[in-house]
Amino acid sequence: MLEKVDLSYEKVVLVGLVTGFQTEEKLREYLDELAFLAYTAGAQVEKRFVQKLDHPNPKTFIGTGKLQDLNDYIKAAEIETVIFDDELSPAQQKNISNFLQCKVLDRTNLILDIFAQRAQTSYARTQVELAQYQYMLPRLTGLWTHLERQKGGIGLRGPGETEIETDRRIVRDRIALLKKKLETIDKQMAVQRGNRGSMVRVALVGYTNVGKSTLMNVVSKADVFAENKLFATLDTTVRKVVIKNLPFLMSDTVGFIRKLPTQLVESFKSTLDEVREADLLVHVVDISHPSFEDHIAAVQKILEEIKSADKPVLMVFNKIDAYTFATIDDDDLVTEKTKSHFTLEDWKATWMSEMGENALFISALNKENLDYFKERLYEEVKKIHIERFPYNNFLFDLD
Repeated sequence: MLEKVDLSYEKVVLVGLVTGFQTEEKLREYLDELAFLAYTAGAQVEKRFVQKLDHPNPKTFIGTGKLQDLNDYIKAAEIETVIFDDELSPAQQKNISNFLQCKVLDRTNLILDIFAQRAQTSYARTQVELAQYQYMLPRLTGLWTHLERQKGGIGLRGPGETEIETDRRIVRDRIALLKKKLETIDKQMAVQRGNRGSMVRVALVGYTNVGKSTLMNVVSKADVFAENKLFATLDTTVRKVVIKNLPFLMSDTVGFIRKLPTQLVESFKSTLDEVREADLLVHVVDISHPSFEDHIAAVQKILEEIKSADKPVLMVFNKIDAYTFATIDDDDLVTEKTKSHFTLEDWKATWMSEMGENALFISALNKENLDYFKERLYEEVKKIHIERFPYNNFLFDLD
């Protein structure tokens, strides 16, 4: 008998700020992404709350009036969870939770939850658990809400503080244990990478949900999990690929995202080692996404952080089958042409033209222009192979 699956979604609302550093248009993009993150985690977004403030309120992130509006709505609509687009300080999270009396998450907390759901291997689960404990440690006092009324009470303050300090010590010990466990696995993975010999290594990098796993599948004939949700892949997959007569290694890495929690960058450093040790990066971009240029910048920023921005790169603009653009009538003399009106040919004539043959336009799903991609990939790997083995090029005698 098949087990009944619960398909119900948790009802949530999203909260974001328009500030001097974040425009209304940019916030809309971030909230769209936050909504997709919430959907990936298993939530249904009921409403978005937006406020304009010069700076976040240090106590409650949003203003007290907006907080009351939020409270009225979640009570009336029976909302279970409120998700803030930016990382809340421990004090903000505690104050908001006390006022709203419901679950309060921020973007970091939400991403950590998705990673916890998606982690399949022991290694990935250990990485996620470490990141969760690092996030939790400064927020422990906020978790002890049942002790709030006891603070300051005669004879009761000590046990409360002791309980919190005990909890901190347990978490710190757990963090230390997880770090040692990861160090051991890191050494094992370093040995595995060394045992792969001197084959050329290619790493697929890019924003989350751009089609890296789909491209990996069609090129390597592997069976890597691919889904139209964020962070479908957490564990790095490495496959031996042969194009013509040339073998090389290709790895599919975890997707990047804007406002990526620092805890995850740190705990996933070994996963990113596949990028650091790669000879060639294939930067996959979802050109059908309106913010794909921002996605490129976010990936570039992380590549710089892990000192991998100077590697040879093939920029692969994927999902050309899904690309759409706004049209302007020939007799329309008022509407100004913007990037939203660009055709693919228009884009190719922009900064992309400076990349020459290293800018490729494909559809991994429909296998469109895939032969050309394989040919360019082969040429770049061949170039690296010849540089590495100048006296051992019998592989290419038949080219």
